[in-house]
Amino acid sequence: MANNTNLGAAKAAKNDEFYTQYADIQKEVNAYLEYNPDTFRDKVILLPCDDPEWSNFTRFFAQNFERLGLKRLISTSYAVESKRYKFYEPTLFETESPLFDIDKTRIKGKIFELTHDTNQNGRIDIDDLEWHYLEGDGDFRSKEVCKLRDEADIIVTNPPFSLFREFLAWIVESGKKFLIIGNMNSITYKEVFPLIKNNKLWYGPSISSGDREFMVPDTYPIEAAGWRIDEKGKKYIRVKGVRWFTNLEHGRRHEPLKLMTMQDNIRYGRHKELKEKGYKHYINYDGIEVPYTDAIPSDFEGVMGVPITFLDKYCPEQFSIVGMCENLDLYGLKTRTFSSEECRAAYQSKFGRPGTYDLNAAGVVQMEDGHLEKVYQRILIQKK
Repeated sequence: MANNTNLGAAKAAKNDEFYTQYADIQKEVNAYLEYNPDTFRDKVILLPCDDPEWSNFTRFFAQNFERLGLKRLISTSYAVESKRYKFYEPTLFETESPLFDIDKTRIKGKIFELTHDTNQNGRIDIDDLEWHYLEGDGDFRSKEVCKLRDEADIIVTNPPFSLFREFLAWIVESGKKFLIIGNMNSITYKEVFPLIKNNKLWYGPSISSGDREFMVPDTYPIEAAGWRIDEKGKKYIRVKGVRWFTNLEHGRRHEPLKLMTMQDNIRYGRHKELKEKGYKHYINYDGIEVPYTDAIPSDFEGVMGVPITFLDKYCPEQFSIVGMCENLDLYGLKTRTFSSEECRAAYQSKFGRPGTYDLNAAGVVQMEDGHLEKVYQRILIQKK
């Protein structure tokens, strides 16, 4: 049960019902408070796509309403029949409420709000949440939820990853601050990368490697290897490549990388590949291939192709992001486009059999034996 599940498989099955753990939310939020204690003060927080009865987002922000100094907390959920996966488990919170109506629950979303001490016990917390049914099904694209978005200051959630692009666009068009969870490969999307390039979106501080564990409903079909059931019978799966995406400022974002010179990286660095072969220049970009973030040279002034994991260490005062190695040359940085004949010849040279090697989809270097090699996905940066 130690292996990791695959986001792609879950996406294909449209199993989007992943519940973020309380500790992961707490660690992330605390990092913003360390940088600016007033990050959330007097703010209206919206938690869309949230299943408030189960969500740790609602639980965390409700329990910490006073500590964070919130003005208003709004949390919304989808109607049962609007969900593609049809997993629904009624909670005691629902069934014991005089408002509960199973027929409405099937077709209408719910809204939970927290603004004041409703039970008059001297504090504002989760016991003061008030709820009612929405007019519609709770889809974040509905006019009803769009209106809530426009009333909010900060949007926080773990959106359905199959709708990540659309959800992010929904936030960006509103100009709101946000803190959401997604897969790190999302940065390669043409809708997402320009936001990163222009410093309108960046990674949150608390996750920089490894995987994260998410709770799933009891009825969720466990088919991947990376899962467990805890002592209370709750199911969890592990997901690789998870990151927080945000436009909230935090301290780690402004910590520069410690760098060595190109020659010191070759002589004293920890990567055998560089010691033996040095830095290679791309054939199709005017820049060098830097296969590891900790091997970025301090004395190279030109363009460098670095792994997407570089964004975990990216300091905008130290580097500029100038583009990305990709097929369409969206950033006008390619110096060469390979012909179909060249792509077929490269495949034959590398693999010894007929085929097509899509050299235009990435940065390309020439190896010692003469064959052309595509590198992994690279971000193109330049030292300031």
